[in-house]
Parts: sequence; C-alpha cells; structure tokens
Amino acid sequence: MATPTGPRVPCYEAAVARALLFGWVLVRVAGATGTTDVVVAYNLTWKSTNFKTILEWEPKPINHVYTVQISSRLGNWKNKCFYTTDTECDVTDEIVKNVKETYLARVFSYPLDAIGSTGEPPFTNSLEFTPYLETNLGQPTIRSFEQVGTELNVTVQDARTLVRVSGTFLSLRDVFGKDLNYILYYWRASSTGKKKATTNTNEFLIDVDEGENYCFNVQAVIASRRANQKSPESPIECTSQEKVLSTEMPFIVVAVMLVVIIFIIVLSVSLYKCRKARAGRSGKESLPLNVA
Repeated sequence: MATPTGPRVPCYEAAVARALLFGWVLVRVAGATGTTDVVVAYNLTWKSTNFKTILEWEPKPINHVYTVQISSRLGNWKNKCFYTTDTECDVTDEIVKNVKETYLARVFSYPLDAIGSTGEPPFTNSLEFTPYLETNLGQPTIRSFEQVGTELNVTVQDARTLVRVSGTFLSLRDVFGKDLNYILYYWRASSTGKKKATTNTNEFLIDVDEGENYCFNVQAVIASRRANQKSPESPIECTSQEKVLSTEMPFIVVAVMLVVIIFIIVLSVSLYKCRKARAGRSGKESLPLNVA
C-alpha cells in the first residue's frame, strides 16, 4: 500500500523556520527580563553627626528611581525622597523627633516605565539605627581661654543640634546631659609631654606654671557608649604671655622715660640755681670794703 505524500519542505526552509521561532522566543524572554529585573539598592549606610542624619546607598540609577521609607520600631512607615535619582536622603526631621528611638529604613526601586503602578516594587532594608547611641560627635569648639598666673581657664562651646523642644533647638549638653564629657589635652609650648583633664561641664580650671605658655585642645566623649565614643579633637590653641608683656612694655618704657626726663630737668634747674648762688657770693666777696 503506498504511503501518501504531501508537499516536501526543503531542509533549508525548515532550518530558517526553527531559527525564526528561536529568535522570537529570545526576544520575548529578553523583553520580560527588561521589565521585571529591577536594580535594587544595596550598601545602605547611615551617616550621622550631631543628629544630622543622611541615609546613603548604591548604585547610581540608570533606568529607575528610588523612594525611601523610614519607621521607628513600633511606628508607621513614612515616605521620604519620592522618586529620586539621588543615592542619599536626609531623614533628620524624622529621627530628631525621638533620638532615643530605634529606626529602620528601606529603599524602593521603581523602573521608569512602572512608576505609579499598583504592585509593590522591590526594596532593600537598612540596618537598625539608634541616634542617641550611634550619631557621631562633631568636632568641639573652644569658646574662650585665659591664663592668669598659675591658672588656665578654658571654656568649651556646646554644638547646636537640630533636636527641638517647644521650638527651641537643643545643644549637645541639653541632649546628653552628664553623659557628655570633655577631655582637655594640654602641654607647655616648649615641651611635647601632654597632660589631660576631664570634666562633665564645659569649663576647665587647671594649675600651670607661671610665665610659661601652654597649648591645648579639647575632645568630646561619651564614655557610656560601646562605639563612637569620641569626637575629633578641636584645633589647637595657645596662650601667649609674651603678648601680655609686649602690650604693657610701651607704657613702662614711656613712664621710665618721663621719670628720667623730669629727674634731668630738676637736676639741671638745681645745678643752675646752685651755680648762680655761688657766683653771687663770689661777686660780693671780691668787692672792696667801704671806708666810713
């Protein structure tokens, strides 16, 4: 019995058909990958100094944007930095509401062609952050200093923060209270040996050698912390006893010169009167006696 035969398809046509079908499948897969494979944020990092707090992450966006959310442990998520192309977000206004609270942030990645869609985009969570324990202490400032005799007085200026109570911005001292200490490092200007003193106020009053110049700087410290205990050291300041002497010296010199001039004038006048009196007596003695 003969087998029915249909129109024969050449081998090259079949190969082309298979190649076209395979290419179509690749295009579909690539298109699907392009719409669903979103670059998510990574390396989320808290950067905070004196409670000024920035959340940073990577990478720089190409075909997508970011939105940040932040929440306390028991709070609700709040949106920050909507649809941004930046890789940082200032969250200070949220964390200063309660700096002893612990916060968590997350960064959403939105493809440009999917902004406003109803589905939840992929996101990355940050580590937890407690401002009171983790914010870095900024470099302190020496407000004033004075060396009188054997006493050196140094006053530290408390930095202002963005923490507010009843509309008033608080200082570091207001926030940390007695937890905030200052260390004073001081040394004679002619020496390299350092000494240190610590106070939980803003004032230092230390004994020094009279007539010696001293250099010093200060550092903020919170000893109760496990990490981020110390701030950078302040710029170095130095006393200058020579400056005090140099300002007084002109007055001393002028006073001495006046005394010398007055002494010379008085001496000259006295000598002149003595010579005149002596000359008068000599003239009288040289006159002949009158005969009656």
